[in-house]
Amino acid sequence: MYVCVCNAVTDGQIRSLARRGVDSIEELRALTNCSGTCGQCLEHAEEVLAQALAERRMPLIQLNQGMLGEQPA
Repeated sequence: MYVCVCNAVTDGQIRSLARRGVDSIEELRALTNCSGTCGQCLEHAEEVLAQALAERRMPLIQLNQGMLGEQPA
């Protein structure tokens, strides 16, 4: 789904960039110009990026819990 219509940036592209290390809206804007034209997509872009970053960190949390002998919730 398009997040930024002005620059044809999709939620899939944002998620892919987050998996590759993009971790701020400023970096996302620099690479895609998402929210850099009219700005109407800024809130949605931030939400998609935040979700993608949470997903990116999840395996690390689960791995750390496993190393400590704790079971993931």
